[in-house]
This record gives sequence, C-alpha cells and structure tokens, in this order.
Amino acid sequence: MEASLFTRFDECLEVLVPILDASHNGILIIDRNGIIRLFNRAAQKIFQDVKEPPLGMHFAEFRPESWADMQQILMTGEPQISRRLALTHATIIANRSPIRFDHRIVGAISVFQDISEYEAIISELQGYRRLNRELEAIIESSQDGMYVTDGKAVTLRVNQAYERITGLDRDDLVGRNMHELVHEKVFDHSVTLEVLRQRRGVSLMQTVKGDKQVMVTGCPVYDENGEIMLVVTNVRDMSQLNEIRGKLEESRKLSSRYYEALLEQKQYEHVLEDMVIKSDDMVRVVQKAVKVAGTDTSVLVTGESGVGKSMLARIIHQLSRRKERPFVKINCGTIPDSLMESELFGYEKGAFTGAAPGGKAGLVEMASGGTVFFDEIGDLRLDTQVKLLELIEEKAFTRVGGTRRSQIEVRIIAATNRDLGDLACRGRFRQDLYYRLNVVPIEIPPLRARRDDIPALVLKVISKFNKSMDLNKRIAPEVMDVLISHDYPGNVRELINLLERMIIMSDSDTLTLADVPRELHARPEPVFDPAAEGLTLKEALHALEARMITAALERHGTLTEAARALDVHPSTLCRKLSRHGLGNGCKTAKYCKTARL
Repeated sequence: MEASLFTRFDECLEVLVPILDASHNGILIIDRNGIIRLFNRAAQKIFQDVKEPPLGMHFAEFRPESWADMQQILMTGEPQISRRLALTHATIIANRSPIRFDHRIVGAISVFQDISEYEAIISELQGYRRLNRELEAIIESSQDGMYVTDGKAVTLRVNQAYERITGLDRDDLVGRNMHELVHEKVFDHSVTLEVLRQRRGVSLMQTVKGDKQVMVTGCPVYDENGEIMLVVTNVRDMSQLNEIRGKLEESRKLSSRYYEALLEQKQYEHVLEDMVIKSDDMVRVVQKAVKVAGTDTSVLVTGESGVGKSMLARIIHQLSRRKERPFVKINCGTIPDSLMESELFGYEKGAFTGAAPGGKAGLVEMASGGTVFFDEIGDLRLDTQVKLLELIEEKAFTRVGGTRRSQIEVRIIAATNRDLGDLACRGRFRQDLYYRLNVVPIEIPPLRARRDDIPALVLKVISKFNKSMDLNKRIAPEVMDVLISHDYPGNVRELINLLERMIIMSDSDTLTLADVPRELHARPEPVFDPAAEGLTLKEALHALEARMITAALERHGTLTEAARALDVHPSTLCRKLSRHGLGNGCKTAKYCKTARL
C-alpha cells in the first residue's frame, strides 16, 4: 500500500516538473524521508551558489539550518507561512506545506520568493516617506508663512504659520488657482502670478481679506527642462517686524541704561576722592546716593549727629544736573520759630514791623533751579510744615504778607537725627509731609557701626591737618587701636575734633598713647561674679542676658544689628528688652519703637 502511494507521488512529480519550472517562484519538494525530489529552475536561480540541482540529496545536507523546520512539518502536518531566510546574496520568503495523499503525509513543498528587490523598493519608499515627513516638519515649523503652488498657479501646500498670519484656512486654499483667489478678492494681487509672468523672484506687499498687510516673496523652482514647476512664497507679518523694531528700541534703551550705570560708577569713584569709604554699609550708602542724584526725587537722609548727613546731601547736589545752580542749606534747629516762615519763603513790603522796605527773598527762592537742604527737618513747626508740603507738591510758595503765589523749581533734600516715623505717629510731624520727603530714604550708620572706616578716616584727617598746618605728624599703631575701639557718640565730627586736639597738643611728630585724651583710655570692666553677689543660677543667667543685650545695643547702635550679633530675631530681642525692663524709660527704648515702625 505504502509503495504504491509513493509510486503515485513520483508519477505526479514527473507531470509537475515542466509546469513548476515555468513558475517565477522557487519550488522545492522533498519526500517523507527528506530527499529532495524537485528543485525547479527559479529555485536554482535564487540559490545561485548551487551549481547543480540537489535532486536526490537529503535536505539536511542542502540546508541544514532549515531541516528542523521541514522535519516538524513532516511530523505534524502543520504548514509554516512567510518564513524569512537570509542568503548570502538575497533575502527570501518561504511558505512550507505538507503534501498529502489519501490523508497521509508523503512529503513537503517549499515555495519561496526572492524579495531583495521588494525590500530595496520598500526601503526607498520609506526613505521618500521619511524625507517627506522631514520636509513637512520643516515647512510646518517655520515661523514664516509658506505658500506653494505648481507651475499653473494651483495651490499645493500651505503651512500653519501662513494660516496664523493671514487668518485663512488651508482647506479653502489647497487646490484653488491663484487667478480665482485674486478674482474673489481673497488677495488684492498675487506674487505667484508675478513670478510666473516675470520668471524670477518677486517681493511685494499684499493685502489679505481686505485689511491684513503682509510682505510676500515668491521664488520659482525649475525642472530639468527649465520650466517653472513650483512657486514657493514666504510670507511675513509686518506686526512681527514692528515687534523686532520694538526689541531693537528696547536694546537701545538697555544700552542707555548700561551707559548710565557706567556714569554712576564714574560718579561713585569721584565721591571716593572726597569721602573715606571702606565698610560695606557706607559703600551701599554712597551707591544709593549716586543713583538718586540723577533724578529730582526727594531724599531723606537719616543718622545720628556728626555722621556726615550734610556732606552726603552736598554730594548728591554736586552729582546732579543742578550742580551749577545754588545749594542752600537751612538748619531748621537754629532758626527761631517766629522767623522760620519769613526766612524760608521771604516777605513782602510792610509784612511786619521792622520789615525791609522792599521786602526780602527767602532762602527757598534763592535756591531757584538748585537744591534746598533742610537739615534737622524734625524741628520744623507744624504750620511751617504745611508751607513746605505746598512747595513740594505744587512747586509754589507765598511770601509772608503777600497774596501772589510764586512758582519755583527746586529739589528737596531733608536730613534728621530723629525718628520722623515715630513723630508722625505721635502727631508731631505731618504724615503727608513725611511720605513726601521719604521717597528715597538713605540712612548713614554711626561710626561705631562701621569701624572699618576709622583707620582710613584717621589717616586722611591727619594728612589734611599736616598740609594745612605744615606739620609731619604720624600715628602709633597702639593709638590707632585705641581710636578704633572708641564708640564715638559724636561720630565723625568727634573723631575730627579729637585728632585736631591731639595734633595740636602733641610735642613730637608721632602721636602716642600719651597724647590720647584720658576719656579714651580703656577702663577695666568689673568682673561679673554671680557667686560673690549671692545670685542663684537663674538670677545669674537673667543678669548676664541683660548685660549682653545692653552691651550689644551700645556697640551696634540699632536693634537689627544687635539682634544679628546676638543671633536672635529682632522681635525676640525687643521682647527681652521689655522683660528686663530695658525698654521703658531708658535710652534703649528707641530701639523697640524703631522695630514697631
């Protein structure tokens, strides 16, 4: 039975050979024993490394790497579809199926095809697709609008930027001819038509939908025969150009600010020639003064007596555009209240008994176009403050005994060693005037809070006295140490007076400890001995805390600086002042007031 079955199989193969040789696909047939029984011409062409058809050869010898698959088919009867096989010179796809006679597997057939050409075509197609995606991405990512037509002016492509700039929808444009779009007044005229007519690149202004102005530039793209096959148009919104113009203007302003910054630095260096500045606090003070000097803004200079408020005010004036105009200093603490208004604003003829026959101009009027410096502004009476507020707000004043208001243009700088904010809260200084004066506050720290300035200041003062008195005085290092450690309640003024006294009274060219006034010599601090005083641990800690707080406030001058030195928050230090009874009635009460303001 089995022999007859295989005989029929052989007979079928003899009939099929000429038919299968005509197939474009390679065909290989094996019998149940794995012997190759058919190998058509296409298969021989695909397997170029096979010189003779492997008929009668066992498949395992022909393709050992695929024998396991063929064996599986013979055993299970399950076909294998689209198996990809890589040859040295080609890539093939094979479909393998069992051959059955009378429901018995008598062999297997493998039909395969060389797909190398198809893979090359697919690869090339994928390359074109990738290139198309890249071009699409490039066109769509452009911030300029892009409009592409063919050589007949038919719209092919419009990018997103074009839609954004013009407000038109690509669906209403693609496939439309430019002649039609111009006729329908979508565009007032077409750069594409001009390019096709002139056969060169053209730029022009175009109106879209009646009101949108854009700049368009059309460029022709030629084929191998020199004919225009595409017209590519770039579109730019004029509002973007205006934005660029605005950025250019901003850049110019920035350059101007840089120039102003350089000018400020130059002015700052000029100030350093007249002032001794080593500490960071004073550097910040001078930088602030230099910056505000270029404006007409009101300035409030605060600080203890003798710190140099008048000098700083004069420097601000000298660095301002008013430097060629008068600088008039008015000390509000030295003018009697009864004469204050007439001294400031002047008076008319016959204003009061003893008035000059022709009247008199006030100090403010004398400073026209320049700067008026109100020193010790906190001593000004409330009724005079009203007049000053009028001067600041309305640039006008009225003489005593007069009815005519006079316009005047002056810059106001005020200075005080008092807490104007506290005075305003207590009704002793007008709040509206305080806010008008306090536009740019500048606080000059006391000399004890900027000890880095003392050595340079001492040397400069000695040099000045040497030059004016024709002397050659020097200072011993130990004397410099004493001067640095002193707290200077009178600040810079006290230091200058102290040095002048030492220079005049010194008998040698070197200032020694013998020349230092007695009050500056260090006094030994009494040793704090809680046990000797009979204090408990809790009482001793309480007393030590009070001593440290008092010492920090005396040394640093402000609650903020003292809190920083003690490494506590200012509000905590304020509470401790109250707990120790240091904030009620004693001179440290001012620190808590400052903190609350």
